[in-house]
Amino acid sequence: MHNVRARLCLVLTVGSLLAACGSSDKTPIVEPNIPPTAFKQEILDTLRRTLDDPTNVHDAFLSDPVLTPVGSDHRYTSCVRYNPRDLNRTYLGNKERIAYFFGGHLNQLVEADKGQCATAAYKPFPELEKLCYANKCN
Repeated sequence: MHNVRARLCLVLTVGSLLAACGSSDKTPIVEPNIPPTAFKQEILDTLRRTLDDPTNVHDAFLSDPVLTPVGSDHRYTSCVRYNPRDLNRTYLGNKERIAYFFGGHLNQLVEADKGQCATAAYKPFPELEKLCYANKCN
């Protein structure tokens, strides 16, 4: 009985060691602060999915991504301001969102707290005002 336990222990130990050698922890390390290049399209895609009525948005503005302190880190952020419609096609008033980027891609698009976008250098965002449901809307 003692010999069977010893062999079982040996087999389990060797198996564990082989499994450890066979599995590599090659999870790619992502550089969090890669400047986003497709930020406009990623924001448009997100708003198309999340707005009640993504058509006929008015007063759309966007700031270029800038490296901003976020907690104890720095991340690229961009601010978006627009006047969307609800399901009854009634305009809701200006909304302000902040986009957080990680590894060069949009990670979150959330409602901005007061002051988060106070210093944003907004530019017109006509692509959002032309947004529609179909892929080709002309």
